[in-house]
Amino acid sequence: MPMIIRHFVIAAACAVVLFSSSAMADQVNTNSENVAIEGYDPVAYFTEARPVQGVPDFQSVWQEATWQFASAKHKSMFEKNPEKYAPRFGGFCAGAMAVKGHKSEIDPQYWVIVDGNLFLGGEQRAIDLFDKDAGAKIDQADQNWKALN
Repeated sequence: MPMIIRHFVIAAACAVVLFSSSAMADQVNTNSENVAIEGYDPVAYFTEARPVQGVPDFQSVWQEATWQFASAKHKSMFEKNPEKYAPRFGGFCAGAMAVKGHKSEIDPQYWVIVDGNLFLGGEQRAIDLFDKDAGAKIDQADQNWKALN
């Protein structure tokens, strides 16, 4: 293979890897320290039915984001099945994803679990509107999420 073509192929491969890495990183809502859902424990929404702040002593990396947990048990549960506990739409506001089709910040205090999936919102009103017709909102948010990713 001529030298120029070989360099082009290597450069193209590197671009694909870089694009894939940044695309994956953009799929999870993280803070400036790359911590998902502002450090809240995603498992606690299911086991304690409330938001619980995680701690750096119990953390795991998944989808290039750091996830924090309140206990070693929650960390282990997440690592065995992260898709079960991670919030849908990367932890971005589910209401904004459904209605506006864009990634919007959340407040971990506003949440709902529908059909075994965690959805986060930016405010209580967003969660109430999302939950009011959750099936249709989830379908619309799924379409919008796919279009963004």
